[in-house]
Amino acid sequence: MYFYKKNNLTIQQIQSEIISEFNMFSDWTEKYEYIIDLGKNLPVIDPKFKTPENTIKGCQSKVWLHAENNDNKIIFTADSDAIITRGIVAILIRVFSNQSAEDIINTKADFIEEIGLKQHLSQTRANGLSSMIKQIKLYAIAYSNK
Repeated sequence: MYFYKKNNLTIQQIQSEIISEFNMFSDWTEKYEYIIDLGKNLPVIDPKFKTPENTIKGCQSKVWLHAENNDNKIIFTADSDAIITRGIVAILIRVFSNQSAEDIINTKADFIEEIGLKQHLSQTRANGLSSMIKQIKLYAIAYSNK
């Protein structure tokens, strides 16, 4: 799949790829199935990172997010106990992992609106999505200050 591979794609290019992929599906049932498949393909996070410190606050489900700085690129790993949420965090990792802190901080996740994701989530899941993005940006801010 797309996770953790070294690439030269910008966040914007990755967002464009995701928009194109979601445009292939005609209805939201198919899009949800795709999100679930992405979650199933999310690499397993090291169990040592499933800690309270790595738990995202504001998510209805349990979501763990870990970040490491590798050659000035932030590498994210994540997991969730809910399959849809696992798929959502898989998409976010695809967009933001292997990017510089500065690029992560300065990029708006436009693809979420473009694919209609937020409108098709329950309010609690939409809040969780916002919390995941906020935590990704907080990690980027922390690494940019080191």
